[in-house]
Amino acid sequence: MKSTGMTRPLDNLGRIVIPKEMRASMGIAIGDPLEIFVDKDSGMLAFRQYIGVACKMCGALDNLAYFKDSFICYDCVQDLKEGNISPKIDKITKVEKQKRRIYQKPEVMLDKLRKIIEEHPTYTQKQYGDILGVSQCRVSQLKRKLREQ
Repeated sequence: MKSTGMTRPLDNLGRIVIPKEMRASMGIAIGDPLEIFVDKDSGMLAFRQYIGVACKMCGALDNLAYFKDSFICYDCVQDLKEGNISPKIDKITKVEKQKRRIYQKPEVMLDKLRKIIEEHPTYTQKQYGDILGVSQCRVSQLKRKLREQ
């Protein structure tokens, strides 16, 4: 790791602001989940964008199989069986575009979710999240706010 020369103080709740320049260079948008790593020996704390459960080779989120401590999608398994081991640049690009979310104000998101729930009351949180372009966790938070109103 290299030092950026930037320093940020912890606030009274133990939070820290990641500078906008660093978030932009890493492709981290507002609302994106981060994965936290710690190395007690060196005292290092590191962050990276959390992808979740995704194909180790191409980043796909669907049709995953668990193999030797990694998730691999069905398409990559088929490519390996056929001997196609070239990188799938186009597939990675699609996943990255899918992953990018546009930040919207909570009030706007609540209105959109309310309308979707009225139209499709039997949908799952995953389906609501896919429609809104947010995670299931965010849908759960929004539903909780709707109940409080």
